[in-house]
Amino acid sequence: MPEKSNDPHKTSWIPVPQNSDFPIQNIPFGVFLTRDDVITIGTRIGDQAIDLGALHQLGYFKDIPLTDDIFLQDTLNDFISDGKKTWRLVRNRISEIFDSGNPELQGNKEHQKIVLFTMDEVEMQLPVQIGDYTDFYSSKEHATNVGKMFRDPENALLPNWLHIPVGYHGRSSTIIPSGTPIRRPMGQTLPKGSTSPVYGASKMVDFELEMAFITTDANIMGEPIPIEEAEDYIFGLVLFNDWSARDMQKWEYVPLGPFLAKNFASSISPWIVTLDALTPFRVPSPAQDPEPLPYLQQKGDKSYDIHLEVAITPDKGEPTTVTRSNFRHMYWTMAQQLTHHTVNGCKVNSGDMMGSGTISGATPDSYGSMLELAWQGTQPITLSNGELRKSINDLDTVTLKGFCEKDGLRIGFGEVSTKLLPALTTE
Repeated sequence: MPEKSNDPHKTSWIPVPQNSDFPIQNIPFGVFLTRDDVITIGTRIGDQAIDLGALHQLGYFKDIPLTDDIFLQDTLNDFISDGKKTWRLVRNRISEIFDSGNPELQGNKEHQKIVLFTMDEVEMQLPVQIGDYTDFYSSKEHATNVGKMFRDPENALLPNWLHIPVGYHGRSSTIIPSGTPIRRPMGQTLPKGSTSPVYGASKMVDFELEMAFITTDANIMGEPIPIEEAEDYIFGLVLFNDWSARDMQKWEYVPLGPFLAKNFASSISPWIVTLDALTPFRVPSPAQDPEPLPYLQQKGDKSYDIHLEVAITPDKGEPTTVTRSNFRHMYWTMAQQLTHHTVNGCKVNSGDMMGSGTISGATPDSYGSMLELAWQGTQPITLSNGELRKSINDLDTVTLKGFCEKDGLRIGFGEVSTKLLPALTTE
């Protein structure tokens, strides 16, 4: 089934503001609550949310084999399970319906009243029920920076890092959509110079600039996914802020890795941008030396040129952009991550989420965490109001944004914005 929705010259009869993340070439998928308190699956063009459930009920997808309730659900899991052929058929049809030259819905004002909502009339929800969540550690620059800080600067990368996409199994119950505030976590830390831990609120809450991909049902238990097929099982991507409590992490992570320091909250952007929409922005992957083992060797452009940035907004003050990075920096690609994840026969389901790991570039202004930007607190960041930050303060809001841009076409992810509230103590 050919992909027909990426024509850069295509325009929509829905107005699209200049530099919008959501032109007709994007057609992301999400879940929202409407002004009538109805939850539905939808998409977005410009500043209009489109109710796909209503569109389907009105007969606009009659030529596509879809169940009657496929878009009348509170998650995208069943739609994602239908597979790549169905995703593409639906995106192509949406592109056709909202094309500026198509009068079908454009000329039907009554149907428009049922289908279209302004963004301030809807409340975005978590787009998928995430059964399992894996976080990788796939930025060479980030891993090197952390290795320099906490281990031998001359041997910053552990011996396995250049041979496998390192990852760990995270907690899906605390993955939340943009706009949901979080609490500073409580836990154990080991104060500097002390030999005994203390219990209390983390003093080093940090963001992690990541992206995450959402999978479809990919395999049966015991069956690996070949590298050349891996991307067929990736529905799309979201922005991902994988919050961390660095002082708790330092105390607990040996020998089994992240635990309470990472499972208290992870925030995602609500619109899933499909791989089809990102096709024009494919770029070559970073050179890998040594050459990966045969099952991880890939052909073609498997990385994506996605511009990323993070801003911190204090409770009283304006936002300050503290870093700009790019998804193309990732040493291990999504295809390699998914292939390695299943090489042992691990089963992957619809709605599973895979985090990229912190995305850092080669220069200090492109680092993907406060741990690196402030270099373990030795080089505080100055905000626009003059305040200093070594980590995230209570009532700070952290906002991640991401977009692709090429030849006048911009495809974006919107944002994931989260406010850090004080710890919930029993005192």
